[in-house]
Amino acid sequence: MAHWVRFSRAGAAGFGTLDGDAIAVHSGNMFNGAQPTGERLALTEVELLAPTEPTKIIALWNNFHALAAKLNSPVPADPLYLLKAGSCLAHPGAEVRRPPSYDGKVVYEGELGIVIGRTATNVSEEEAEACIFGYTCVNDITAADIINKDPTFAQWVRAKSFDGFGPFGPAVATGIDPATLVVRTVLNGEERQRYPISDMVFSTRQLVSRISHDMTLNPGDVICCGTSIGVGTMKAPTNAVDIVIEGIGTLSNTFVQ
Repeated sequence: MAHWVRFSRAGAAGFGTLDGDAIAVHSGNMFNGAQPTGERLALTEVELLAPTEPTKIIALWNNFHALAAKLNSPVPADPLYLLKAGSCLAHPGAEVRRPPSYDGKVVYEGELGIVIGRTATNVSEEEAEACIFGYTCVNDITAADIINKDPTFAQWVRAKSFDGFGPFGPAVATGIDPATLVVRTVLNGEERQRYPISDMVFSTRQLVSRISHDMTLNPGDVICCGTSIGVGTMKAPTNAVDIVIEGIGTLSNTFVQ
C-alpha cells in the first residue's frame, strides 16, 4: 500500500508518497515509472494539492442500494452519471465559498473516488482492475436547489460545477480493496454519513469498464462513486467538512457562506 500526494513548495509542484509526517519525493510520472529521488520533505514545508490533474471528473447518481431504497428509486440497469467541470477542483484544506449568484441550499456528499492510472477504452471488467491506480476521498458539493429549478431540464452539471465544488484528496491510496472501505462525513464535528462501499450497485471495476465503453478514461481522471444516506445542507456561516475513509485519509475543507 502507498499513499500518493501532490504538493506545492516555493511555487513549484511535485509529487511523492507519504511516510509518516513527511513526503518521499519522486520524479517522473506518478502513474508509470515514478522513481524516488531520495529527498524527503516535512508536510509542514509544503501545501498539499489535489493529488491528480484529471481531464474529467465523473460523478455517479443512484449507485447505492440504501439510498435508492430511501428515495424509492429503481436500481439502474446502467451507471447514471454526469461530468463535473474541471474548474470546480479544490485542494485539500481549501476554503470553498458560496457562489455569489446562488442563495439556495448547498449540500455535502462524501464519496469514494476512483483514480484512473492508465488509458482505458472499451475495457472488460477484468481489464478494468489494471486501469485503476488507486482510491481517494471526494466531497461532491452540490447547489441542490438548482437541479430542478427549471422543470424542462435537470441542471446537474451546473449544480455541481461551481468553482471549488470538487475537492478531493488528500492522497491516492494504492493496494487497497475498495469493498472493505467505509465512507464517513463529519460536519462541524458531528458525523452525518457512515456507509459501506460494499453497498454500491456497480462495483469499481464495473464502473470503469462500463464508462470506458462510453468515453476514454485517462490517467488522473476521477470517478466519484456516488453517495448514500445522510446528505445534508451546510447551514452555518463557516462549515468544517471532513470526508474520512480509513485506509485513504481525511479530506478536510471549509465551506463559507
